Amino acid sequence: MRAEDSALWDDPQEAQKLMRERQSLEDNINAINSLSQTLEDNVELIAMGEDEGDDAIVEEAEAAIRSLKDEIAARQIDTLLSGEADANDTYLEVHAGAGGTESQDWASMLLRMYIRWGERRGMKVEVLEVHDGEEAGIKSATILIKGHNAYGWLKTESGVHRLVRISPFDSNARRHTSFASVWVYPVIDETIEIDIPESEVRIDTYRASGAGGQHINTTDSAVRITHLPSGIVVQCQKERSQHKNRATAWDMLRARLYEEELKKREEAASATEASKTEIGWGHQIRSYVLQPYQLVKDLRTGTESTNPQDVLDGNLDPFMRASLSQRVSGGAGEAIADID
Repeated sequence: MRAEDSALWDDPQEAQKLMRERQSLEDNINAINSLSQTLEDNVELIAMGEDEGDDAIVEEAEAAIRSLKDEIAARQIDTLLSGEADANDTYLEVHAGAGGTESQDWASMLLRMYIRWGERRGMKVEVLEVHDGEEAGIKSATILIKGHNAYGWLKTESGVHRLVRISPFDSNARRHTSFASVWVYPVIDETIEIDIPESEVRIDTYRASGAGGQHINTTDSAVRITHLPSGIVVQCQKERSQHKNRATAWDMLRARLYEEELKKREEAASATEASKTEIGWGHQIRSYVLQPYQLVKDLRTGTESTNPQDVLDGNLDPFMRASLSQRVSGGAGEAIADID
């Protein structure tokens, strides 16, 4: 086995990659064996209970079998997270749409939702940059979410998110519709080379703003890089050091360009399936209705929740599972989502 080859550690990066793959395989095998054993044990308990006429044992074993379905559903999704960058950490950007304060407040709600999702999953979330709105909310923000399969889980969240509610900023208490966009792209490791000529970028520096800005905005420490051929813009203001922010912004730009290449490959591989739907990358994907009724609905899979507050508190897994399944199987997403 390669893992037992002492020469493997001559290349630490390759060794770490191999050991991660080995650990992932071991975890999956152990989980499957555990599920199989639990199922087998409870089937035997049911048979024993029926032989002895012990209804309590039968009911307990049947309940244990039913409780396995959530774990089985999770394992089904794990098999879908096998893309080239699915296991990586991920960047997530939120941008307010047109509509001023309304959309900027909605963007801040989305930002909180994804931070809460990461925290609920035990992932580490770092805020890289925030541009505050004039009155409330944010114009844009970028966060880094670190955790196993962070990109794989979040990659289907890219798109436009729509909010319908009675505006807290409208003195006449009228209903408003707001839009904000989300973009997700993976952190790439040093083994992936993305060559970007400096002649193709424009680098701007500016004073940081947002939470903590009062400590770091005495100099032009924040960095914005624009990739001229594609129009992609990334920015970072996390650190006091312009040098560190510049390095992070370069990493973000390479990640965005890598994600663009992944997207092109996926679209080419699924051109036939993509032609069946009007939902495209970056289009409206989900509606969140707070008034006059309570409903969150994914427009791609039909997955719904009548508890918007729970969703906004980070319970996004049912929507992600359905979207992931649909991308792989071409429409079977609702089947897995319904396991909940």
